[in-house]
Amino acid sequence: MNNNSAHNVRLRDVIETDLPLFYENQQDPIANYMAVFTAKDPSDRKAFDAHWSKILGDETITIKTIVYAGHVAGSVSCFEQFGQLEVTYWLGKEYWGKGIATKALSEFLDHVKARPLCARAAKDNIASIRVLEKCGFQICGEDKGFSNSRNHEVEEYILKLG
Repeated sequence: MNNNSAHNVRLRDVIETDLPLFYENQQDPIANYMAVFTAKDPSDRKAFDAHWSKILGDETITIKTIVYAGHVAGSVSCFEQFGQLEVTYWLGKEYWGKGIATKALSEFLDHVKARPLCARAAKDNIASIRVLEKCGFQICGEDKGFSNSRNHEVEEYILKLG
């Protein structure tokens, strides 16, 4: 990541006008394939709206919008799953490969002090695994689950941050 990218990434609270951009990002078939565990029907706007209404109304979920060079690039969040705190992020495909996810997750981890934190990534999502490892996560296990976007069971790594 070059220094220019690092200076152009910031996190802020999610606002209503971010949601159409998040929905648009969710429509990309390649992003869905890489994210693996996605909505059953990414084009279902009612389900998307209900999901985000639930997320934004849940005080136990920490979620931030990722802004890059003044544009909404994606989101990063922390929530409880399987009895553990887990982080996840989503970037619009046009923002991939620029170090934005690493910088955003790093800033988010400065904000979320709870540890340990877990994350999950499909074994073939090398870029996401690298982002997590650059932010201090280490592979601690494996799992598999049904992927709506791939329509079959997918193997994933479980990663943990101290």
